[in-house]
Amino acid sequence: MIGRILRWSLRLILGFVVISVLWVGLYRFVAPPITFTMIGDALGGHSIEKRWRPLSQIDPNMARAVIAGEDARFCLHSGFDYEAIIKAYARTQRDGRVRGGSTISQQTAKNAFLIQGGGFVRKGFEAWFTFLIETLWGKRRIMEVYLNIAETGIGTYGVDAAAERYFGHDASHLSPSEAGRIAAVLPLPKKRAAVAPQGFTRRHGNAITRRASVVRNDGLDACLR
Repeated sequence: MIGRILRWSLRLILGFVVISVLWVGLYRFVAPPITFTMIGDALGGHSIEKRWRPLSQIDPNMARAVIAGEDARFCLHSGFDYEAIIKAYARTQRDGRVRGGSTISQQTAKNAFLIQGGGFVRKGFEAWFTFLIETLWGKRRIMEVYLNIAETGIGTYGVDAAAERYFGHDASHLSPSEAGRIAAVLPLPKKRAAVAPQGFTRRHGNAITRRASVVRNDGLDACLR
């Protein structure tokens, strides 16, 4: 009985590994057609606005802004920023509020392949898919997928749809300020707006815009060039 359970468990694990590798390999060349977050929005009655735009056609200000706002060491780590994780844990212990330390790679893995909730179980799968995309995709593809499937407003996905929604033009030309405002929406896309932002969103967007110039000057986006 135990032997049978072990054999079935091994088959399930092997099947998951094979399917996940094939899935990630497919998305290396094919744009993800839909995500679980998009499905949730659609089931909630929201229309879905998204348009795929290759990274080469997205203004570099946008990638610099998300690096500045979400993951300053994006080009330096291998998917997991252990320094950020340690700092987030220390802040959590200090203020009692859970702080995230997720990289852009981890967020991309979650957005492309997983649901938003799920606690530690989902985090385990997220780590596996993060390892796979770092291995099979590389940084440019990770950034390209992230900028195209990240939620940027209610029913709005990707920076191209966000640029049209907030500024009336596509993402091929974004000012540093516009890119900073979109990046400021990313942590709470259902509660923040990039048009006439108020309070924290405005301050955060301005701070991202300033830090994005550091990203450019210090070559922190070098892996995308």
